Amino acid sequence: MNLIPLPAFNDNYIWMLHDGQRALVVDPGDAQVVFETIKRLGVQLVAILVTHHHHDHTGGVAELREVTGAQVFGPLLEQVPEPLMRLAGGDVIDLLGWRLQVIDVPGHTSGHIAFYTKPIGQDPLLFCGDTLFSAGCGRLFEGTPAQMLSSLGKLAALPDNTRVCCAHEYTASGLVFAHAIEPDNQAVIAHQTTVKTLREQQLPSLPSRIGLEKTINPFLRTHLNSVVRAVQQFDATAQDPVSVFAALRTWKNQF
Repeated sequence: MNLIPLPAFNDNYIWMLHDGQRALVVDPGDAQVVFETIKRLGVQLVAILVTHHHHDHTGGVAELREVTGAQVFGPLLEQVPEPLMRLAGGDVIDLLGWRLQVIDVPGHTSGHIAFYTKPIGQDPLLFCGDTLFSAGCGRLFEGTPAQMLSSLGKLAALPDNTRVCCAHEYTASGLVFAHAIEPDNQAVIAHQTTVKTLREQQLPSLPSRIGLEKTINPFLRTHLNSVVRAVQQFDATAQDPVSVFAALRTWKNQF
């Protein structure tokens, strides 16, 4: 099983899995990028996975389906170009010999889903769209802070070696905010150096790992005193877990 991030637009990644013959892609906002890659690799696109309805994740779906005949899988509750198989948390699909579990992760959008799989002999994979970013999380366009906090909790509970395939290259900016929240966090400082080196070589900072995210991502660390104290300097009314998370997200919006 081969995992490839396909850069699209300014900072999107379309994730591709292939076995040398057949491929699936996740959140193909740009069809041309996918066409160029399947031609170069000589693979057949058989499936398209969609995490949520935003155009930079769905813009290439219809053209890819029409040209390749690939089957589309997407969220039960969101507007995604038909036809598709609609999925919700707890559903399981088998594609290319890989079993993918669906996780409901509302917050960024109201019906956002993620896909989780454990390839034999390889570390697990999480395709989380715009819910979890490395050192960050998605904006709350449709969901509530309580929903997003719950969704992130589901993802944080996955095995530490899970590879986190986020849909945007936001890591460097996320780490700047993380450092402002926890200036003494050595894991954040070390990862800033790593990411700077990767990006200077025009290499992706992703996939991340769940275990790493639990050490560097303030949105997965809202239960820790170091984060709570920092947030309360921004908003003294933030006391319970949901209000701390909400204040942290508001702070990031303004940062």
